[in-house]
Amino acid sequence: MGLENGLFITFEGGEGSGKSTQVKLLAQRLGAAGHDVVLTREPGGTPEAEKIRDLLVRGDGCDWDANEEALLLFAARANHVRLRIKPALAQGKIVISDRFTDSTRAYQGYGFAYGLDKVEQLNHFVLGDFAPDLTFLLDIPARDGLARSNRRLTQEQSGEDRYERLDVAFHERLRAGFLEIAGYEPDRFRVIDAQCAVDEIADKVAQFALERLVGR
Repeated sequence: MGLENGLFITFEGGEGSGKSTQVKLLAQRLGAAGHDVVLTREPGGTPEAEKIRDLLVRGDGCDWDANEEALLLFAARANHVRLRIKPALAQGKIVISDRFTDSTRAYQGYGFAYGLDKVEQLNHFVLGDFAPDLTFLLDIPARDGLARSNRRLTQEQSGEDRYERLDVAFHERLRAGFLEIAGYEPDRFRVIDAQCAVDEIADKVAQFALERLVGR
């Protein structure tokens, strides 16, 4: 089954919100329903964008100021959209991304106090009016999310711990930013309590996604 113009779904949330798990579960459900699904992530999603990801999420990131970091993120995003996301949508596929521009709005715009207006200027310059069709925000208190995330990092030893090492105040600004962003676009966002059981969250996500598919 394919959609004439595809569907772009994104997942957002702070550290430890369970996005990656829910991305995979939704892909499984939609695939089982006969949809052609493409999974991706940001920063990353293409070979060149993954190189930029390594610059941003590993180590302490002290060599980048907020402006340079935002520029790197949008450079990676431009490559990602051009080479992976738009071609898949043009083929009628459902693209599900673990993070997109809303993460830059929240992390850089709110967390690092770069300014939401600057992020929007970059977004308009790089992407124009291109945006997700549906966004799930998995909301969790900052301390609880960090505790989850640190347990996972201890198990994985991936080295992608730059943001987890920032103070709680940063993550509280981040959460508040995400919720404020979601409030600006209630038709696109679905805010879900990330402290619920994994299966309960997956059921809600699948219900909203299927409703959006039927409505197109």
